[in-house]
Amino acid sequence: MLTGSKSLAIAALLSSIGSFSLSTQAHTPYLAPGSFTPLQQGWVTLDASFADTFFVPEVVFDNSEFAVLNPAGQWETPATVERLRTRAVVEHRLGEKGTYRFSTGVRQGAIFRFYELDGERKATRDPDEVLPAGATLLDHFQAITLAETYITQGPPTEAALKARGQGLEVVAVTHPSDVYEGEAFRVQVLFDGKALAEQDIRVFAANGGDDEPVIDAKTDKEGFVDLTPPAAGVYLLQIRYRHPAPAGAAAPNYSHTYTLAFEVAQQ
Repeated sequence: MLTGSKSLAIAALLSSIGSFSLSTQAHTPYLAPGSFTPLQQGWVTLDASFADTFFVPEVVFDNSEFAVLNPAGQWETPATVERLRTRAVVEHRLGEKGTYRFSTGVRQGAIFRFYELDGERKATRDPDEVLPAGATLLDHFQAITLAETYITQGPPTEAALKARGQGLEVVAVTHPSDVYEGEAFRVQVLFDGKALAEQDIRVFAANGGDDEPVIDAKTDKEGFVDLTPPAAGVYLLQIRYRHPAPAGAAAPNYSHTYTLAFEVAQQ
């Protein structure tokens, strides 16, 4: 059995590892439309990138299959996906009235290993690198990312809001195209179809100048949370969740990041 002093030391070490890991994973994925209102003939354009400030693109979102869930509840391939250096540009025509879910698709990203050597914590993203003699492995995981958003043409519809039942996801209870200033945006957080209780959620304002969250919240025991942004505008909801990876995966753990871009309208 661990003594009190040893338990405290281990807790402090795990906390420092977590902070080190998060700082290394600072870039957050997003998928954001140029406008939540479709333009002429129903065309929409979106950017997908990794960034620290939203929505200022820094690193292109790659290595995934972009998809669109149409108002009939069927997945489509976007008309155009162009990958540039700092962002991917998605264009698609909304042919029907109703609500569409745009998704980057799940991206399996870098594999991180954190270790300690001679009292110093270090990290490597090279899965083939042999750790130095005497190193103690502290953490080993792969980054899994998914970014989504909703765009509605005409009256909002519900089919595109349905849960996948796989991985980390946010199910909108309040319709994402019907969120107004001063009112709560209610969502439920699921992992593999099951509610995530006491899950941290952060919401950022997309003003291009502040990378601090405007909301820090937790889900209740059934995975629900009510989010009330401070003003009308565009926001990014972010969730990070660690979970053991399936058998045969490239790392023993997955570090999931999910984001949802949404707009709060004026009353």
